[in-house]
Amino acid sequence: MEVPLPEPGPLEVRIKVAAAALNPADAAVWAGIFRSSEEVGYTGLGLDAAGTVDAVGTGVAPKVGTPVIAFDAPVLRSTKAQAEYLVTDVHSVAPAPEGMDLTLAATIPLNAMTASLALDHLPLRPRDTVLVTGAGGAVGGYAVELARTRGVRIVAQGRPEDEEFLRGRGATWFVSRDEEFSEAVRRFVPDGVDDVLDAAALGAPALAAVRDGGVFVSARGDVLPAPERGVAVRLTTAGPEATRLSYLSALAEVGVLTPRVAQIYPLSQAAEAHARLARGGLRGRIVLVP
Repeated sequence: MEVPLPEPGPLEVRIKVAAAALNPADAAVWAGIFRSSEEVGYTGLGLDAAGTVDAVGTGVAPKVGTPVIAFDAPVLRSTKAQAEYLVTDVHSVAPAPEGMDLTLAATIPLNAMTASLALDHLPLRPRDTVLVTGAGGAVGGYAVELARTRGVRIVAQGRPEDEEFLRGRGATWFVSRDEEFSEAVRRFVPDGVDDVLDAAALGAPALAAVRDGGVFVSARGDVLPAPERGVAVRLTTAGPEATRLSYLSALAEVGVLTPRVAQIYPLSQAAEAHARLARGGLRGRIVLVP
């Protein structure tokens, strides 16, 4: 679809998009879980973008030509990240990791922000044990890498083929998703883990692996289990936060975070890219490029 070139207002930047990552949230939009925009009759797609600043509104510090990444959080808007140009709030933007290909950088914002915020809900202390479900996925993989920086011991759950990658990124123990879950976790941590980040949205089975009085956090409100045994159950959501996004970009720049791209499609093949997203099973993000 050809649409008018968006113009930045006060405290907004326009980005010439070099790459935009696809996320499950995009599928929720085109599946009709969110209403389409009534004003223009269509809704854009895309929460993650990487590119260069093309134009700025008043009160904006980034200079035209600056490579950036952006987390464009509002869901229902006519033009979003999966387009040639994106206008977004300056607080949604951070410098791109220096020296990193922008197709890789585009996979950072939503998933790394979600992992970082979820970990902030956990009272992590050095030598605590934290379980990350779906650790081979985008949010789970970043969560393992971020948890490692906090000195905790990590039980990572994923596919059997994920084990080598996850151990290399900091997992202390690995549990295959093919095993009986709680029993497998307690084989390593008999009393149960201190905390769990449920990136795979398992719900109650993941809660069963937490010790009495521990903490359970998820980014999916529809699968939150009922609290039991004194376990605190918390929900996290990511929003624009330039300081955190800049920090995560810096971690990616020095190799602490590992962006992963599974497939790249041109913007003209967006329908094929979304169909591939819907089939699932990839490790790494699908990325659209203009």
